[in-house]
Amino acid sequence: MWDPLRALGALTTAWLLLGVVWGVGRLVYVYLLPWACRGDPWIRAQGAWAVVTGATDGIGRAYAHQFAKRGLNIVLISRNMNKLEKEAKEIERLHGTDTRVIQADFTGGLEIYRAIEEGLKDLEIGVLVNNVGMNYSLRLGKLLDRENPAQRLLDTVNCNMMSVVQMTRIVLPQMVSRHRGIIVNVSSITENHPWPLLAVYSATKAFVQRFSAAVGAEYLSEGVTIQTVSPGVVSTNLTKNPETGLLVKDPQDWAEQAVHTLGLSSHVSGCLSHEVQGGGYI
Repeated sequence: MWDPLRALGALTTAWLLLGVVWGVGRLVYVYLLPWACRGDPWIRAQGAWAVVTGATDGIGRAYAHQFAKRGLNIVLISRNMNKLEKEAKEIERLHGTDTRVIQADFTGGLEIYRAIEEGLKDLEIGVLVNNVGMNYSLRLGKLLDRENPAQRLLDTVNCNMMSVVQMTRIVLPQMVSRHRGIIVNVSSITENHPWPLLAVYSATKAFVQRFSAAVGAEYLSEGVTIQTVSPGVVSTNLTKNPETGLLVKDPQDWAEQAVHTLGLSSHVSGCLSHEVQGGGYI
């Protein structure tokens, strides 16, 4: 005999099992079925150039090499001209694609985007990777436990949030006009809930995720793919270059897996290991 309590229990169990099946099926589809990937021809069809911010180190550098490997020309944007020129030559040597460099310090305000807009004029941009980012401090700590907190807060917000909004604003119109294009916004696993001692960083990454989801919904019908990527720990300068292993990923290995997820999901961790670490929250 079924009573209301047993019926409720059965429905709850079925709902939880359905969630588990959905989560496992999504992991398999996004990360474990190579034939599900959209492929290099699909990426190249978006446009001839990929633009990467924060392109001389870590995840940004890895994305730049991955898209160059797939035949796209690369615009590298960062603040250090020596590093930009060195990385551009390395990409041209390894992958045989054209490069451009634009020097920009993303802690600045609106004034830096005029030069960026001019540098991107007349390029057919198929991919934009909004990767540049910074932490409020090199160590964990409370909000006010820094020298000159007012400036550090402004720098972090400008670099982590305004850069995403303004770079999207610059590149999106031509993608809409061509009805194709990919925007990748790099967030973090910290976006999912408040992180004391990383308050500012985690809050800016939550903004990136929400912004991406909303703008992605607005322009999906226009043929533009917007993806949020929320990795766990990748061995970069930002994370103080920890030793790689099962939980900590090498930037190139991580980026190669992340590129394979394009067109399959609008929100990923980038690799299977980090997806599992996130507990399927994405």
